[in-house]
Amino acid sequence: MNLQRTLAVVAAVVVLGAVAVAALAPGAVADRSDEPVRSSYLTLQEPRVAAGSVSGETVELSLDLRLDHRGGPARNVTIEVQAIDRETGLVARTVRKDLGNITGNREVRTRVNVTVPREGGYRLHTRVYENGERIETGLTEVRGVDSLTPDSLEFHRFTSGGADLPVISYSPTEADDNRTALETRTWLTNRGEEPAGGLELVVRARQVESNLIADRATVRIDEVRPGRTATPTVELDVPSNYNYYLDGILLRDGVIVGSATSGAMLDPSRPVPENTTREEVEFDAGDFTSETPEPPRDRDTPAPTVESGPGFGIAVTLLALLAAAFVAHRRRP
Repeated sequence: MNLQRTLAVVAAVVVLGAVAVAALAPGAVADRSDEPVRSSYLTLQEPRVAAGSVSGETVELSLDLRLDHRGGPARNVTIEVQAIDRETGLVARTVRKDLGNITGNREVRTRVNVTVPREGGYRLHTRVYENGERIETGLTEVRGVDSLTPDSLEFHRFTSGGADLPVISYSPTEADDNRTALETRTWLTNRGEEPAGGLELVVRARQVESNLIADRATVRIDEVRPGRTATPTVELDVPSNYNYYLDGILLRDGVIVGSATSGAMLDPSRPVPENTTREEVEFDAGDFTSETPEPPRDRDTPAPTVESGPGFGIAVTLLALLAAAFVAHRRRP
Protein backbone atom coordinates (compact mmCIF):
# COMPACT_ATOMS: atom_id res chain seq x y z
CA MET A 1 0.00 0.00 0.00
CA ASN A 2 2.89 2.34 0.72
CA LEU A 3 4.16 1.79 -2.84
CA GLN A 4 0.81 2.62 -4.37
CA ARG A 5 0.51 5.71 -2.25
CA THR A 6 3.97 6.81 -3.33
CA LEU A 7 3.17 6.39 -7.07
CA ALA A 8 -0.03 8.36 -6.69
CA VAL A 9 1.84 11.20 -5.04
CA VAL A 10 4.44 11.24 -7.84
CA ALA A 11 1.73 11.33 -10.52
CA ALA A 12 -0.01 14.19 -8.78
CA VAL A 13 3.25 16.13 -8.60
CA VAL A 14 3.85 15.62 -12.35
CA VAL A 15 0.37 16.84 -13.22
CA LEU A 16 0.69 19.87 -10.97
CA GLY A 17 4.08 20.65 -12.53
CA ALA A 18 2.64 20.52 -16.05
CA VAL A 19 -0.20 22.81 -15.06
CA ALA A 20 2.24 25.24 -13.50
CA VAL A 21 4.45 25.28 -16.62
CA ALA A 22 1.44 25.89 -18.85
CA ALA A 23 0.36 28.75 -16.65
CA LEU A 24 3.79 30.37 -16.41
CA ALA A 25 4.90 29.74 -20.09
CA PRO A 26 1.85 29.26 -22.30
CA GLY A 27 3.89 29.30 -25.51
CA ALA A 28 5.85 26.25 -24.49
CA VAL A 29 2.97 23.85 -25.19
CA ALA A 30 1.10 25.89 -27.82
CA ASP A 31 -0.49 24.18 -30.80
CA ARG A 32 2.03 24.11 -33.69
CA SER A 33 -0.54 23.22 -36.31
CA ASP A 34 -0.71 26.84 -37.49
CA GLU A 35 2.95 26.91 -38.52
CA PRO A 36 3.35 27.20 -42.34
CA VAL A 37 4.19 23.97 -44.16
CA ARG A 38 7.40 24.07 -46.17
CA SER A 39 6.61 25.36 -49.73
CA SER A 40 6.94 23.17 -52.81
CA TYR A 41 9.13 24.16 -55.73
CA LEU A 42 8.53 22.97 -59.31
CA THR A 43 10.99 23.84 -62.06
CA LEU A 44 10.22 23.11 -65.73
CA GLN A 45 13.16 21.97 -67.80
CA GLU A 46 13.44 22.77 -71.49
CA PRO A 47 10.91 20.63 -73.42
CA ARG A 48 12.06 18.18 -76.06
CA VAL A 49 9.85 17.80 -79.13
CA ALA A 50 9.64 14.81 -81.46
CA ALA A 51 7.37 14.07 -84.41
CA GLY A 52 4.74 11.45 -83.77
CA SER A 53 2.29 10.10 -86.31
CA VAL A 54 2.18 12.06 -89.57
CA SER A 55 -0.75 12.07 -91.97
CA GLY A 56 -1.46 14.01 -95.11
CA GLU A 57 -3.01 16.93 -93.23
CA THR A 58 -1.89 16.69 -89.58
CA VAL A 59 1.19 15.87 -87.52
CA GLU A 60 1.46 14.83 -83.89
CA LEU A 61 4.05 16.79 -81.89
CA SER A 62 5.19 14.77 -78.88
CA LEU A 63 6.61 16.87 -76.01
CA ASP A 64 8.88 15.21 -73.44
CA LEU A 65 8.35 17.36 -70.30
CA ARG A 66 10.39 17.11 -67.08
CA LEU A 67 9.62 18.79 -63.76
CA ASP A 68 12.14 19.08 -60.95
CA HIS A 69 10.32 18.98 -57.58
CA ARG A 70 11.72 20.17 -54.26
CA GLY A 71 10.13 20.96 -50.90
CA GLY A 72 6.71 20.03 -49.63
CA PRO A 73 3.88 18.38 -51.53
CA ALA A 74 2.64 20.03 -54.73
CA ARG A 75 -1.14 19.73 -54.89
CA ASN A 76 -3.28 19.32 -58.03
CA VAL A 77 -0.53 19.87 -60.58
CA THR A 78 -1.67 20.44 -64.18
CA ILE A 79 0.35 20.95 -67.36
CA GLU A 80 -1.02 22.92 -70.32
CA VAL A 81 0.56 22.97 -73.79
CA GLN A 82 -0.68 25.50 -76.34
CA ALA A 83 0.41 25.45 -80.00
CA ILE A 84 0.31 28.83 -81.76
CA ASP A 85 0.84 29.23 -85.49
CA ARG A 86 4.03 31.24 -86.03
CA GLU A 87 2.68 32.91 -89.16
CA THR A 88 -0.86 33.83 -88.15
CA GLY A 89 -0.52 33.96 -84.37
CA LEU A 90 -3.70 31.91 -84.01
CA VAL A 91 -4.07 29.14 -81.47
CA ALA A 92 -3.98 25.83 -83.32
CA ARG A 93 -4.46 23.45 -80.39
CA THR A 94 -4.48 23.40 -76.57
CA VAL A 95 -3.92 20.23 -74.54
CA ARG A 96 -4.06 19.82 -70.73
CA LYS A 97 -2.84 16.95 -68.59
CA ASP A 98 -3.40 16.36 -64.85
CA LEU A 99 -0.46 15.08 -62.81
CA GLY A 100 -2.20 15.03 -59.43
CA ASN A 101 -0.09 15.52 -56.29
CA ILE A 102 3.71 15.44 -56.40
CA THR A 103 5.73 14.66 -53.29
CA GLY A 104 9.37 14.04 -52.55
CA ASN A 105 12.50 15.59 -53.96
CA ARG A 106 12.61 14.06 -57.42
CA GLU A 107 12.25 14.58 -61.15
CA VAL A 108 8.84 13.99 -62.67
CA ARG A 109 8.66 13.10 -66.36
CA THR A 110 5.56 13.14 -68.54
CA ARG A 111 4.67 13.26 -72.24
CA VAL A 112 2.06 15.46 -73.90
CA ASN A 113 0.98 14.95 -77.53
CA VAL A 114 -0.36 17.88 -79.55
CA THR A 115 -1.88 17.31 -83.00
CA VAL A 116 -1.62 20.29 -85.35
CA PRO A 117 -2.06 20.91 -89.11
CA ARG A 118 0.96 19.79 -91.15
CA GLU A 119 2.04 23.23 -92.28
CA GLY A 120 4.52 25.97 -91.35
CA GLY A 121 5.81 26.20 -87.79
CA TYR A 122 4.50 26.60 -84.24
CA ARG A 123 5.36 28.17 -80.90
CA LEU A 124 4.69 25.69 -78.11
CA HIS A 125 3.85 27.39 -74.81
CA THR A 126 4.02 25.15 -71.72
CA ARG A 127 2.41 26.24 -68.44
CA VAL A 128 2.48 24.48 -65.06
CA TYR A 129 -0.38 25.05 -62.59
CA GLU A 130 -0.67 24.14 -58.90
CA ASN A 131 -4.16 24.38 -57.45
CA GLY A 132 -5.16 26.50 -60.44
CA GLU A 133 -2.30 28.97 -59.98
CA ARG A 134 0.33 29.26 -62.69
CA ILE A 135 3.75 28.70 -61.18
CA GLU A 136 6.03 27.93 -64.15
CA THR A 137 6.16 28.54 -67.92
CA GLY A 138 8.25 27.39 -70.86
CA LEU A 139 8.51 28.07 -74.60
CA THR A 140 9.92 26.15 -77.55
CA GLU A 141 9.48 26.49 -81.31
CA VAL A 142 9.28 24.09 -84.24
CA ARG A 143 9.68 24.88 -87.94
CA GLY A 144 9.26 23.06 -91.22
CA VAL A 145 6.35 20.94 -90.07
CA ASP A 146 5.12 20.65 -93.67
CA SER A 147 8.37 18.88 -94.64
CA LEU A 148 7.59 15.86 -92.46
CA THR A 149 6.88 12.79 -94.56
CA PRO A 150 3.44 11.27 -93.98
CA ASP A 151 3.49 7.72 -92.70
CA SER A 152 6.40 5.39 -93.26
CA LEU A 153 5.36 4.07 -96.66
CA GLU A 154 6.73 6.31 -99.38
CA PHE A 155 7.72 6.31 -103.02
CA HIS A 156 11.19 4.85 -103.38
CA ARG A 157 13.62 7.46 -104.70
CA PHE A 158 16.81 5.81 -105.87
CA THR A 159 19.75 6.76 -108.04
CA SER A 160 22.25 4.76 -110.02
CA GLY A 161 25.49 6.31 -111.23
CA GLY A 162 24.13 9.79 -110.57
CA ALA A 163 21.10 9.30 -112.85
CA ASP A 164 17.63 9.19 -111.37
CA LEU A 165 15.70 6.03 -112.07
CA PRO A 166 11.94 6.33 -112.55
CA VAL A 167 9.76 5.72 -109.52
CA ILE A 168 7.05 4.42 -111.85
CA SER A 169 8.28 2.19 -114.66
CA TYR A 170 6.24 0.92 -117.60
CA SER A 171 6.27 -1.59 -120.42
CA PRO A 172 3.90 -1.83 -123.40
CA THR A 173 2.12 -5.17 -123.42
CA GLU A 174 0.09 -4.88 -126.61
CA ALA A 175 -0.95 -2.37 -129.23
CA ASP A 176 -4.06 -2.58 -131.35
CA ASP A 177 -6.25 -0.14 -133.27
CA ASN A 178 -4.11 2.91 -132.39
CA ARG A 179 -4.18 2.08 -128.68
CA THR A 180 -1.47 0.75 -126.39
CA ALA A 181 -1.75 -1.21 -123.15
CA LEU A 182 0.83 -0.15 -120.54
CA GLU A 183 1.78 -2.24 -117.54
CA THR A 184 3.07 0.15 -114.87
CA ARG A 185 5.10 -0.82 -111.80
CA THR A 186 5.46 1.50 -108.79
CA TRP A 187 8.14 1.20 -106.10
CA LEU A 188 6.97 1.80 -102.51
CA THR A 189 9.28 1.34 -99.49
CA ASN A 190 8.36 1.08 -95.82
CA ARG A 191 11.05 3.02 -93.95
CA GLY A 192 9.36 2.73 -90.57
CA GLU A 193 9.57 0.16 -87.81
CA GLU A 194 5.99 -1.05 -88.07
CA PRO A 195 4.05 -2.67 -90.93
CA ALA A 196 2.36 -0.14 -93.19
CA GLY A 197 -0.81 -0.64 -95.17
CA GLY A 198 -4.41 0.33 -95.62
CA LEU A 199 -3.54 2.70 -98.48
CA GLU A 200 -4.64 3.12 -102.08
CA LEU A 201 -2.37 3.82 -105.04
CA VAL A 202 -3.85 5.69 -108.00
CA VAL A 203 -1.84 5.61 -111.23
CA ARG A 204 -2.91 7.78 -114.14
CA ALA A 205 -1.55 8.54 -117.61
CA ARG A 206 -1.55 12.27 -118.41
CA GLN A 207 -0.84 13.38 -121.98
CA VAL A 208 2.18 15.69 -121.97
CA GLU A 209 1.05 18.60 -124.15
CA SER A 210 -2.63 18.73 -123.19
CA ASN A 211 -2.60 17.33 -119.61
CA LEU A 212 -5.64 15.24 -120.54
CA ILE A 213 -6.05 12.10 -118.45
CA ALA A 214 -5.99 9.21 -120.90
CA ASP A 215 -6.58 6.47 -118.31
CA ARG A 216 -6.32 5.77 -114.60
CA ALA A 217 -6.44 2.75 -112.30
CA THR A 218 -6.41 2.11 -108.54
CA VAL A 219 -4.77 -0.67 -106.54
CA ARG A 220 -4.97 -1.29 -102.78
CA ILE A 221 -1.81 -1.63 -100.66
CA ASP A 222 -2.69 -4.03 -97.84
CA GLU A 223 0.56 -4.45 -95.87
CA VAL A 224 4.27 -3.81 -96.36
CA ARG A 225 6.67 -5.08 -93.70
CA PRO A 226 9.33 -2.75 -92.24
CA GLY A 227 12.32 -2.30 -94.51
CA ARG A 228 10.58 -3.96 -97.46
CA THR A 229 9.64 -2.58 -100.87
CA ALA A 230 6.32 -3.29 -102.56
CA THR A 231 5.94 -3.12 -106.35
CA PRO A 232 2.22 -2.95 -107.19
CA THR A 233 1.33 -3.07 -110.88
CA VAL A 234 -1.62 -1.61 -112.76
CA GLU A 235 -2.52 -1.68 -116.44
CA LEU A 236 -3.50 1.41 -118.41
CA ASP A 237 -4.96 1.64 -121.91
CA VAL A 238 -3.96 4.81 -123.79
CA PRO A 239 -3.92 6.14 -127.36
CA SER A 240 -0.71 5.34 -129.23
CA ASN A 241 1.86 7.79 -130.60
CA TYR A 242 1.64 10.20 -127.66
CA ASN A 243 3.88 10.84 -124.68
CA TYR A 244 2.55 10.71 -121.13
CA TYR A 245 3.29 11.61 -117.55
CA LEU A 246 2.63 8.68 -115.23
CA ASP A 247 1.32 10.14 -111.96
CA GLY A 248 1.32 8.01 -108.82
CA ILE A 249 -0.89 9.25 -105.97
CA LEU A 250 -0.86 7.52 -102.58
CA LEU A 251 -3.97 7.98 -100.42
CA ARG A 252 -5.06 7.01 -96.93
CA ASP A 253 -8.76 7.40 -96.16
CA GLY A 254 -9.13 9.70 -99.15
CA VAL A 255 -6.26 11.98 -98.05
CA ILE A 256 -3.17 12.33 -100.27
CA VAL A 257 -0.06 11.27 -98.34
CA GLY A 258 2.43 11.11 -101.22
CA SER A 259 2.86 11.55 -104.96
CA ALA A 260 5.40 10.93 -107.71
CA THR A 261 5.62 11.41 -111.48
CA SER A 262 7.56 9.61 -114.21
CA GLY A 263 7.49 9.78 -118.01
CA ALA A 264 6.27 7.33 -120.64
CA MET A 265 7.41 7.85 -124.25
CA LEU A 266 5.21 6.24 -126.87
CA ASP A 267 6.50 8.76 -129.44
CA PRO A 268 10.31 8.53 -129.13
CA SER A 269 10.82 11.27 -131.72
CA ARG A 270 9.38 13.75 -129.21
CA PRO A 271 10.90 13.09 -125.75
CA VAL A 272 8.99 13.94 -122.59
CA PRO A 273 10.20 17.42 -121.54
CA GLU A 274 11.56 17.99 -118.05
CA ASN A 275 10.78 21.70 -118.15
CA THR A 276 7.60 23.30 -119.42
CA THR A 277 7.92 24.75 -122.93
CA ARG A 278 5.41 25.87 -125.56
CA GLU A 279 5.52 23.89 -128.77
CA GLU A 280 3.06 23.20 -131.57
CA VAL A 281 2.32 19.49 -131.86
CA GLU A 282 -0.17 17.39 -133.72
CA PHE A 283 -2.97 16.57 -131.35
CA ASP A 284 -6.30 14.91 -131.99
CA ALA A 285 -8.69 15.17 -129.06
CA GLY A 286 -10.81 12.47 -130.64
CA ASP A 287 -8.16 9.93 -129.63
CA PHE A 288 -9.05 10.60 -126.00
CA THR A 289 -12.83 10.42 -126.29
CA SER A 290 -15.13 7.54 -127.00
CA GLU A 291 -16.55 7.51 -130.49
CA THR A 292 -20.33 7.87 -130.65
CA PRO A 293 -21.73 6.89 -134.10
CA GLU A 294 -24.15 9.30 -135.70
CA PRO A 295 -27.67 8.00 -136.25
CA PRO A 296 -28.06 6.62 -139.81
CA ARG A 297 -29.91 8.78 -142.26
CA ASP A 298 -33.17 7.46 -143.68
CA ARG A 299 -32.44 6.54 -147.28
CA ASP A 300 -36.15 6.67 -148.24
CA THR A 301 -36.43 10.32 -147.33
CA PRO A 302 -36.17 12.33 -150.55
CA ALA A 303 -33.73 15.19 -150.65
CA PRO A 304 -35.40 18.58 -150.48
CA THR A 305 -35.85 20.36 -153.84
CA VAL A 306 -36.36 24.00 -154.72
CA GLU A 307 -39.38 24.66 -156.90
CA SER A 308 -39.42 27.72 -159.20
CA GLY A 309 -42.40 30.03 -159.10
CA PRO A 310 -44.27 31.49 -162.08
CA GLY A 311 -42.21 33.84 -164.38
CA PHE A 312 -42.12 35.64 -167.76
CA GLY A 313 -40.31 32.96 -169.71
CA ILE A 314 -37.40 33.18 -172.17
CA ALA A 315 -39.23 35.10 -174.95
CA VAL A 316 -40.23 37.98 -172.71
CA THR A 317 -36.65 38.22 -171.43
CA LEU A 318 -35.27 38.54 -175.02
CA LEU A 319 -37.77 41.27 -175.89
CA ALA A 320 -36.72 43.24 -172.83
CA LEU A 321 -33.06 43.06 -173.85
CA LEU A 322 -33.83 44.25 -177.43
CA ALA A 323 -35.86 47.18 -176.10
CA ALA A 324 -33.02 48.26 -173.84
CA ALA A 325 -30.55 48.13 -176.76
CA PHE A 326 -32.89 50.22 -178.98
CA VAL A 327 -33.26 52.92 -176.31
CA ALA A 328 -29.51 53.11 -175.88
CA HIS A 329 -29.02 53.49 -179.65
CA ARG A 330 -31.57 56.39 -179.88
CA ARG A 331 -29.75 58.31 -177.08
CA ARG A 332 -26.35 58.07 -178.80
CA PRO A 333 -25.46 61.50 -180.36
